[in-house]
Amino acid sequence: MAARCSLRVPQVTGPRFEAEALHHALSLSSYTTTKLEKLLRVNAKIAAENALRYRDFCSEENRPMPAIGAYTGAVFKRIAPKDFTADDFRFAQEHLRITSFLYGLLRPLDGIRPYRLEGDVCLPGQGGLTMFDYWRPLLTEVFIGEIKEQGGILLNLASAEMKNLFDWERVEREVQVVTPEFQVWKGDKRVTVVMYAKMCRGEMTRFFIKNRITRPEQLRSFEWEGFALDEERSTDTRLWFTA
Repeated sequence: MAARCSLRVPQVTGPRFEAEALHHALSLSSYTTTKLEKLLRVNAKIAAENALRYRDFCSEENRPMPAIGAYTGAVFKRIAPKDFTADDFRFAQEHLRITSFLYGLLRPLDGIRPYRLEGDVCLPGQGGLTMFDYWRPLLTEVFIGEIKEQGGILLNLASAEMKNLFDWERVEREVQVVTPEFQVWKGDKRVTVVMYAKMCRGEMTRFFIKNRITRPEQLRSFEWEGFALDEERSTDTRLWFTA
């Protein structure tokens, strides 16, 4: 995550589950660097950085950043929101949701503070529940409701582990889920290269926002760096793109 964000946005909104995020951040602020190192399975330097993040989480200097500009991983780099228009941000705010182990479910313009957390972490006072277990009953109904409000179709561009934040079987029963997959040829086999897949998911998110995509068939024209739809393998629920 970025320490600061220079992205210019029309507004910064409040996360739906901000109170829950603050509660968890307060719990984590009591952890020593050594405890965070073990809890997050990171090295001492990263643990120290995040111990400081949680201790300063509510300070006045730690101003919230829009979620779409706060994350700096490969997916978000390819979304590249710096050239978004006000209408792009408006469409994204209505149609794009970002999963978070601390904040649950975010809109692109929701203001967040830097953090690090994993889905399998068990925080004190939660009865041994992981973050996946904690969020599942809180997010599932909300998530399904928002999808239905926007037409009942989910374009699933999240990493596979994020399904565990929801009752995914119920999601698939109640809305139409369309999941793109991205593979490259290696010899005579198609394989998934994680970095390429992340970049493609970011590029498709950008494509979906910039082109105001609202129907699955509109995704079939997506092409990037040699990736194009494999018509023979694709179905209504899974779209295969190969380079």
